[in-house]
Amino acid sequence: MIKGNVHKYGDNIDTDVIIPARYCTAFTEKELAPHALEDLDENFVKKVQKGDIIVAGRNFGCGSSRENAPIAIKGAGVSCVVAKSFARIFYRNSINIGLPILECDTAVDETENGDALEVDLTHGEIKNVTKNKTYAVPPFPAMIQEIINVGGMVEFAKRRIAEKRLALSNQQSAVSN
Repeated sequence: MIKGNVHKYGDNIDTDVIIPARYCTAFTEKELAPHALEDLDENFVKKVQKGDIIVAGRNFGCGSSRENAPIAIKGAGVSCVVAKSFARIFYRNSINIGLPILECDTAVDETENGDALEVDLTHGEIKNVTKNKTYAVPPFPAMIQEIINVGGMVEFAKRRIAEKRLALSNQQSAVSN
């Protein structure tokens, strides 16, 4: 269950304002987080609390295929992004680093800056606690939920490789006995 307060933005929030180009030589959350959204909202990193949620309009993450953008958002403490739609590459980059992102027009329309949200990724539910309204969204497929739960694609791949090695080792031990 994800719980956080809303930071709401409009349509077409591109990767250039999510993390300005001048910081794109950095690739870690620690280096990128202090500059998240600074060209859109200079006080964002001062306001955001760990677990908060970004709510935005259409085409969030458009522009370049900047992998640093979701890293900056996650590093700033954002636990989830809810938008009307996402740029395709931003969507994939977010899942790859374990940042859940959900599309729900009604939730976006009926949510205001500062509202408290609860997001249940397993059941596909967004609850606006402030307004006592609940919105259904399609839950992620099991594999995507696993990628998010372990913290991203790199950790997911490491675990899969370790599982395969263990299975192979167990097979070899069984054969040699």
